[in-house]
Amino acid sequence: MEIVLVIAVIALIFVVRTFKIVPQQHAWVVERLGKYDRTLTPGLKFVIPFIERVAYRHSLKEVPLDVPSQVCITKDNTQLQVDGVLFFQVTDPMRASYGSSDYIVAITQLAQTTLRSVVGRMELDKTFEERDMINAGVVAALDEAALNWGVKVLRYEIKDLTPPAEILRAMQAQITAEREKRAVIATSEGKRQEQINLATGEREAFIARSEGERQAEINKAEGEAAAIIAVAQASAQAIRQIAEAIRAPGGEQAVQLKVAEKAVEAYAQLAQKNNTMIVPGNMAEVSALIGSAMALIRGGNQAR
Repeated sequence: MEIVLVIAVIALIFVVRTFKIVPQQHAWVVERLGKYDRTLTPGLKFVIPFIERVAYRHSLKEVPLDVPSQVCITKDNTQLQVDGVLFFQVTDPMRASYGSSDYIVAITQLAQTTLRSVVGRMELDKTFEERDMINAGVVAALDEAALNWGVKVLRYEIKDLTPPAEILRAMQAQITAEREKRAVIATSEGKRQEQINLATGEREAFIARSEGERQAEINKAEGEAAAIIAVAQASAQAIRQIAEAIRAPGGEQAVQLKVAEKAVEAYAQLAQKNNTMIVPGNMAEVSALIGSAMALIRGGNQAR
C-alpha cells in the first residue's frame, strides 16, 4: 500500500512538472540543464521533468512604471521637482531574462538620468511649454538602450513639474502682471474703437445733414424757379389777353376809360394822403397824356 502511494505521488509530481499551461499574453522561458532552450507561448506545453525547468515568467502586457520624483537643474540653474510615469512592454522574453539582472530597475535608473539630461538643456519656462519634447527625448534614449533588455519603451509622461516656492511666487506675479497688461490693452483698444466709432458717426451725421441742407436748397431754388416761371407765364398770359382785348372792337375805348379811371383814383388819393407829386396844371394835359398812351398802344399793335 505504501509503495502504491509513493508511486502515485511520484506520478503526480511527474505530471505537474511535465504539463504546463501558459496564460494568454505571457511567455515562459525554459532552461535545459541550466541553459536556455526555448520560450513557451500561451497554451498547454510539455516540459521534461528534472531536465528542463521554467526559469522565467514574463507578462507581455503593457506595464506602467512609476518613476520616482527627482530634482532636476534647468539650463538657467533653477531646481525643478519632476515626477513621471513610464510605459513599457516585454518584446523579447529571452533578452528580458538574460540581458539584465533586473530590467525594471535598469529602466527606472536610465529614465531618471535621461530626464535630468533633457531638462538640463532647457530653460525653466521651456520645460512647461515643451513637455512633449521632454517625453519624446526620454523615450528615444530609453528605447535605444532597452533593446538589449528585450523591452520596448512605449511612452513617458510627466505627471508633475514643481518649481521652488520662490519661483512659483515670481511666476504668479508675472502671470498677474501679464493679465493686468492685457486688461489695460483691451480697455485702451475699447476706448480707441469707441472714439473711432463716435468720430465716424459724427462724420456720417454731418455728411447726412449737409446732404439734407443741400437737397433743401436745391428744392427751394427749384420751387422759386418754378414760382417765377409760373408768375411769368401768368403775366404773359395776362398780357396776351389784354392785347387780344385791345384788338377787339371797343378795346381802345375800354383802355382809355380804364386809364382815365386810374388817373382819377390817383388824384383822389392825393387828397387823402400827405403825398408829394408833380401833376399837370390843367385837366387838358391829362387828356393829352391819355391820348399819347393810346397812340403808343396802337403803334405796338401795328408793329405786331
